[in-house]
Amino acid sequence: MKEEENYLDSIIVIGDKVLIRPTQPVEKTTSGLYLPPTVVEKEKVQQGYIIKTGPGYAIPLPVDDADWKPQEERIQYIPLQVREGDLAVFLVNSAIEVQLNGEKYYIVPQHSILMVERKDFF
Repeated sequence: MKEEENYLDSIIVIGDKVLIRPTQPVEKTTSGLYLPPTVVEKEKVQQGYIIKTGPGYAIPLPVDDADWKPQEERIQYIPLQVREGDLAVFLVNSAIEVQLNGEKYYIVPQHSILMVERKDFF
């Protein structure tokens, strides 16, 4: 697990995107029927834990304020609502599936996340 954490530390997520590790899909209905993998993978909505987030929505500084700053400091960000560790429900159609270190992840724009469950809300 330590090797995976070190590997993910080298990943930088851009803009309003988040990196999500999907949870195990439901393979059995409430009535007890087992679903084949092709049905489970075609679901429009999935859930997973947010592993990394981007800095947010970029907004440029006014030209007057930006002249004296280094290039990398000329952009400010509106932060995202989601946080690392949140359990997110997201639209699969907007997600991009990637394999990182042999494990499946999704890169999802924040606008495709329908809701999150946050344990430390209050």
